[in-house]
Amino acid sequence: MRDDSPSSPSDQTRRDFLLTTGGPVAAVVMAGWAPARANSAAGQSDSPAAIADGPNIAGAVPITLRINGKDRQLRVDPRTTLLDCIRETVALTGTKKGCDHGQCGACTVHVNGRRVNSCLSLAVMHDGEEITTIEGLGTPDALHPMQAAFVACDGYQCGYCTSGQIMSAVALLKEPCGPDDAAVKERMSGNICRCGAYANIVAAIQQVRKTK
Repeated sequence: MRDDSPSSPSDQTRRDFLLTTGGPVAAVVMAGWAPARANSAAGQSDSPAAIADGPNIAGAVPITLRINGKDRQLRVDPRTTLLDCIRETVALTGTKKGCDHGQCGACTVHVNGRRVNSCLSLAVMHDGEEITTIEGLGTPDALHPMQAAFVACDGYQCGYCTSGQIMSAVALLKEPCGPDDAAVKERMSGNICRCGAYANIVAAIQQVRKTK
């Protein structure tokens, strides 16, 4: 016999519960989501990379970076890394973000002629300094000898680490390094190739070294 008496809370089905509570929950979620979406659309994210070039951002500081021979007048959040400044503010995306902890070498650039991991360095530390990225080494019509050697020796596979590998390899040409492959491997040990193209990378570097 069917019991038509009012249901107690313990008699509610899951469907009844969801129908009863779904509306208020959705309203709360939408209320929290809408302002965040609006801020994002307006470019008001709190991340350092997003506000790096914002002229009216509180705390932004003016710096001048000479990148690939061209002076860049910038206003950056003091927390912005050199890597994020190069990629997000200056829009030179050849320099890659790999581990973001200075362990893979994908973000290697030259600062005043020396190689550095740009993910470990703040942009404001390099005010007035000379910075070279992979875009500043050569062009498709006039490759740097190291770039040409990487092509000739198949020194890349997926290509993600290649710009960092080449930047380190070019710096190596001016650094003390023994003549054998083992010495080259030691000097290049800070650059990781997850595809394992190390033999071809060493071959490319040695090919250029022989012409020096």
